[in-house]
Amino acid sequence: MQVPLLDLKSQYAPLRAEIEAAIREVCGEQRFVLGPRVAELEAKVASYSQTKHGLGVSSGTDALLLALMALDLAPGDEVVTSPFTFFATAGVVARLGARPFFCDIDPGTFNLDPTAVRTALAQRCERRGDRLVNRATGGVIRALLPVHLYGQMADLDAFEKIAREHRLAVVEDAAQAIGAELADGRRAGSIGDVGCLSYFPTKNLGAFGDAGMCVTNDSALHERMRILRVHGGEPKYYHSAIGGNFRLDELQAAVLVVKLKYLDEWTRARQHNADHYDALIRDAGLSRAVRVPKRVPGCRHIFNQYVIRSERRDALRAHLSANGIGTEVYYPVPLHAQRCFAYLGHDPTDFPESQRAAAEVLALPIYPELTAEQREYAVARIAEFARAAG
Repeated sequence: MQVPLLDLKSQYAPLRAEIEAAIREVCGEQRFVLGPRVAELEAKVASYSQTKHGLGVSSGTDALLLALMALDLAPGDEVVTSPFTFFATAGVVARLGARPFFCDIDPGTFNLDPTAVRTALAQRCERRGDRLVNRATGGVIRALLPVHLYGQMADLDAFEKIAREHRLAVVEDAAQAIGAELADGRRAGSIGDVGCLSYFPTKNLGAFGDAGMCVTNDSALHERMRILRVHGGEPKYYHSAIGGNFRLDELQAAVLVVKLKYLDEWTRARQHNADHYDALIRDAGLSRAVRVPKRVPGCRHIFNQYVIRSERRDALRAHLSANGIGTEVYYPVPLHAQRCFAYLGHDPTDFPESQRAAAEVLALPIYPELTAEQREYAVARIAEFARAAG
């Protein structure tokens, strides 16, 4: 049996006529950048995310970059974030000449650990007037950038409290978490100053290429991002700030408007698949061989990924691949250990939970169209591996 990590063709097939009709309309109008479908998508995603404003941009990476630019992040500033995430999270900080201030993750959720952040700020920083300064570098801590990894929200209540105490901005990296909720129903992107979404094709809501969005409840910040999105020009050809070309294509918006209608249905299917995996792994007596994803009680996990942990991850992955089962490692090298961040001066062992996660995590197929037989087959092969390993 073949079990691909992701099967976008099976998602596209029932929507083909609807999506192609939407694309034909855009082609007929010949309006390809920041047209009416972008505005429609912005309004609908803002409502879905429980925010006042949405701003369509060219990618999830550019959503993060634009948010930090709008907050006037500058060289010498520092941003607290996780070393266990996709590269863009810290990459955009460095692109602006600022420094990532890494703190370790919670080993259960893989999200940035508020306790680790508090400890690091207390040990490595000091107050200088109204600023929080990194004693070693002299950099000013300006923002918190928690990541809602794999589709489950970080502890935003704790981070909001830290932000208030130290006068920091909060940017939510919600690239993998559209529609994820805390236990009280607040959604990803609605709590911090800005939430950043990605519509990369593999996401729960995926475009036909790169696309993203910033969502916010701050009207002034939304207006600043809107201007920066078009090179800082307002009105056109008059530039009071230096922005970038972060515009969302109308064709991508047309596709996303169609697909957004099905997002909750797809999320429920992912949650069902995750429940089934949990039960299969438990019933097969595999709880000591692999650990299933931890879910924060009462919260809405949208399962952009279903990530297990195994101390023999690489051997398990090879066994699954040999049996036709697609997997992926998100992420094999923590950011503090990446060559391009060597200038930060970290030892690979500085963040042990991130290092341990990088060696153990393995994403199994979780897409909505995955069949029960495919899930059963995957877990049977995991059991087969566990038996052989003793």
